[in-house]
Amino acid sequence: MATVVLVGTLDTKGAEYAWLAERITAAGCSVLLVDAGVLGDPLTRADISSREVASAAGAELAQLRAAGDRGAALAVMARGVAAIVTCLHRQNLLHGVVGLGGSGGSAVASAAMRALPVGVPKLLVSTMASGDTSPYVDALDVTMMYSVVDIAGLNSVSELILRNAANGIAGMAQGYEHALNNPDPEAEAPRPVVAASMFGVTTPAVDAARERLTELGYEVLVFHATGSGGKSLEALAGSGLLAGVLDLTTTELADDLVGGVLSAGPQRLSAAGRAGLPQVVSLGALDMVNFGPRETVPERFAERNLYVHNATVTLMRTTPAENRELGRRLAAKLRAATGPTALFVPLRGVSAIDTAGGPFDDRVADAALFGVLRTSLAGSTVELHEHDAHINDPEFAVAMADRLHELITAGARSGNAALAGGPPR
Repeated sequence: MATVVLVGTLDTKGAEYAWLAERITAAGCSVLLVDAGVLGDPLTRADISSREVASAAGAELAQLRAAGDRGAALAVMARGVAAIVTCLHRQNLLHGVVGLGGSGGSAVASAAMRALPVGVPKLLVSTMASGDTSPYVDALDVTMMYSVVDIAGLNSVSELILRNAANGIAGMAQGYEHALNNPDPEAEAPRPVVAASMFGVTTPAVDAARERLTELGYEVLVFHATGSGGKSLEALAGSGLLAGVLDLTTTELADDLVGGVLSAGPQRLSAAGRAGLPQVVSLGALDMVNFGPRETVPERFAERNLYVHNATVTLMRTTPAENRELGRRLAAKLRAATGPTALFVPLRGVSAIDTAGGPFDDRVADAALFGVLRTSLAGSTVELHEHDAHINDPEFAVAMADRLHELITAGARSGNAALAGGPPR
């Protein structure tokens, strides 16, 4: 039987969680109720108490209550529930997780969800679901359902919402448990998985590389380098599911440096190296910083080289100084990698508009980037491959794909434990 874990603050939402647990049980699942409340005694019985949750985070519940800081206490409880659900999942005692709440309860429940691998059913019923959901979803497959009314007692509307939530998580958990414990004997052996990063201005390159990697026997997951896409790639690179990464489009680093709207944060281009995964990296779209409509570009950039890509996207050309700093940052990330790493440099341009005579044709800026990379990577274990080609030339992309395959294959022969599934046979 599939087991659904309910994560909630039972000192304030006890009646709602008890009602939800009954509906999930009626839908055919067993239930584990985890109490993350810190204000007082639970209003319904928990299978895992708030004291146990605090202990899982290395804290004492009595001390959290005595401190009187609910925000700080909930942050501790979030760490505790994350540790607990991770342990339950490892023991095959969790096939889905659900939570209810406002901002505080949603923060705790979503922390538990984000600790679980991609594919484990995760459902959060929240008053926060109609706004910016990124603090709760981040880069994982968390499903959010808007509660419509506040989760403050049961009524005709909240019961409609919670009944749908119960049936939804029960169905997802049952499907997940069945697939987990009843593998299809006729299914093809899974292919090793490779992640690739793409932007509109590097699409031809990624298409060519993806086609080549597919021929070589890989499943290729493509991530759109829009900030959230880069975060998802980083999360997956640290999950143990990948055999390697073809990080052809690193444009999010430019947004992080200059202040564009598509930053994936300072940790971009770190997870694969930290995990020891084979990675082949390039400089896709580092010629640009992304903003919204033209009128939203900050006034301090008014005199810069701006290109209106469409009505909702305005691109700004990176300067030589910015490219030198990008080169330093990128080189530092690659030098820190613990696995085999190669950097491919397209000397004729890094995006579809960084071409001879194109809107972002700036040989000085490109040369600044290339020069810093040469200097910063000298003497390191990072391979540097310079090609007299444009990034979207098919032969450049295929060379990247072939080198990634070679690195994965060499790692498998040497017994590299970081490989997820090994190379194609």
